[in-house]
Amino acid sequence: MTEPRLRHVQCLDAKGLHRMAYWEWGDPANRRVLVCVHGLSRQGRDFDTLSAALRGHYRVVCPDVVGRGQSEWLADPMGYAIPAYVADMVTLLARLDADVVDWVGTSMGGLIGLGVSALPKSPVRRLVLNDVGPVIEPASLARIGTYLGQPAHWDSEQQAADALWALSQGFGPHTREQWLALTRPQLQPDGSGYKPRCDPAIAVPFRMITPELAKLGEAALWQAYDSLRLPTLLLRGAESDLLSAATAQTMMQRGPRARLVQFAGVGHAPTMVADDQVRAVSEFLLAE
Repeated sequence: MTEPRLRHVQCLDAKGLHRMAYWEWGDPANRRVLVCVHGLSRQGRDFDTLSAALRGHYRVVCPDVVGRGQSEWLADPMGYAIPAYVADMVTLLARLDADVVDWVGTSMGGLIGLGVSALPKSPVRRLVLNDVGPVIEPASLARIGTYLGQPAHWDSEQQAADALWALSQGFGPHTREQWLALTRPQLQPDGSGYKPRCDPAIAVPFRMITPELAKLGEAALWQAYDSLRLPTLLLRGAESDLLSAATAQTMMQRGPRARLVQFAGVGHAPTMVADDQVRAVSEFLLAE
């Protein structure tokens, strides 16, 4: 598999500027652009399989959201929030000089995509929300809170892969090679071993979410979702603890009336490595 190009863009935050990394596949002159944004503690290389499948059709751009992957960490952890990520993506879109983009967002990346898509005069043409919607189930937040930001050190890539797999059963079946490929970009060399590339401080604002704040956020997300008037594909792991079946059904009836595709044997969240998942996304994006 051909390696993507690593590039950076400067973005504004409350303390100054930070560098956000992004991975680029395909012809950099292609005016057809696809932006793929990862989940809460992941990074842009999660989309290698999907990007390789679509690079002949798109210039595929996969950012490492600030605090993750090859991007810089913030001086103020309160900047780790969806509105700030939306602002970073607007800066990225300006760098890409794309009049129209399609968007694939997994979990947090879907919420960022929802925020960008709901902006007046948004350039987003088609939206894929991967296992996320306006309602985030409390049980999922509690599960994520048990490991987010915890310090870790592993002696080998395989030990890291095993440890991360123990936290990631919801991703569904993967071969050993597939999971190692998803794990390696998560790792930062640390002495004789490895540590996570993710800033532990992303857990600071996450742990400040109260039930009251969650309800306010839910109302704002529904308002954004209901404002959409663009083709929307909703992917759901049939065993997801973050996007409930009831919320998914409601999303099919409100706003853009998303088309729902569910994957058996998968929870939160489909990784778009399996052939059927890549095919579902590709067929939606390439449909005229």
